[in-house]
Amino acid sequence: MRWDHLAGNDATARDTTLFDADTVTTRTVDTPEFRGITFHEVRARSIVNRVPGASRMPFEWTVNPYRGCSHACVYCFARKTHSYLDLDTGLGFDSQIVVKVNAPELLRAQLGSRRWHGEHIAMGTNVDCYQRAEGRYRLMPGIISALRDHANPFSILTKGTLILRDLELLRQAAEVTDVGISVSVGFVDPELWRTVEPGTPAPERRLDVVRTLGEHGIGCGVLMAPVIPFLGDQPDQLRATVRGIAAAGATSVTPLVLHLRPGAREWFMAWLEQRHPWLVRRYERLYADGAYAPKWYQRRITRQVHELAREYGIGPAAAGMPRRLRRPEPPAAAPAPAPAPAVTGPTQLSLL
Repeated sequence: MRWDHLAGNDATARDTTLFDADTVTTRTVDTPEFRGITFHEVRARSIVNRVPGASRMPFEWTVNPYRGCSHACVYCFARKTHSYLDLDTGLGFDSQIVVKVNAPELLRAQLGSRRWHGEHIAMGTNVDCYQRAEGRYRLMPGIISALRDHANPFSILTKGTLILRDLELLRQAAEVTDVGISVSVGFVDPELWRTVEPGTPAPERRLDVVRTLGEHGIGCGVLMAPVIPFLGDQPDQLRATVRGIAAAGATSVTPLVLHLRPGAREWFMAWLEQRHPWLVRRYERLYADGAYAPKWYQRRITRQVHELAREYGIGPAAAGMPRRLRRPEPPAAAPAPAPAPAVTGPTQLSLL
């Protein structure tokens, strides 16, 4: 492996690289949970990343404590990022995990900088910050604590049930800032899950996360992603998924059709050739114009999901409406004094 694109040892490279090559420590862990996975521990030079201007993402800043993801989703759009390290975007992406071990302390320093103005930070938008590695490295408690202490708004998207470990920290953060939580559940079909998301918790367990967060006063939306053409887009499949999302108490459901960027496209199509060869030509036609399915197909799926959502009493996520924890009730007021004598004439009503 080489780290040329991300690491540097000389003075001229230090301003443009993400970490120093001599800080990399490679480890393997001989436990069933991590068997076959290699961790590359690095000390990052920066942790708050600006989203490229051409991106379709509705946010400007992200934090990604990991590169690579043991969820091993065959469609993951982030696979291409592993090629920057000369790592394989297939099995290498699933098993060679880069861990930014200094992410919490680095984030705390950057949030305290005069150049930082408290903008919203999104997490889990590249690879999952609650993948299995988080159980070993425990980076998220320090990250959430830093965001809480600086009252910095943030959101988390995850497929990981490990987020429940940090429930109390999330509650504390939401007392002082806007906190948005979304769980990704594209389908509830168990056979489809086992083949396309083999390293993730089952969809039912993710819906349990939504339910548990709601029971603790944390509204949680669901990103219904990806809706996989010809494998997860039949009306009965869409209905079962939306019904499950509604039953879990999700505050919203937002569908997103599978997109196949370079890196992910090659891996997904190889998987499709092996598992569903009769669909290869249909995919080649559907995605002939690029990474995204045609607009007519995306609109059809969105319309179907939104109709089902209305039927089950939920709706799409509203822009600019982060899910919030309910603020605590104010302490009980002291006993009221005896009422004053009535005053004639108009009175001013108070809003508080």
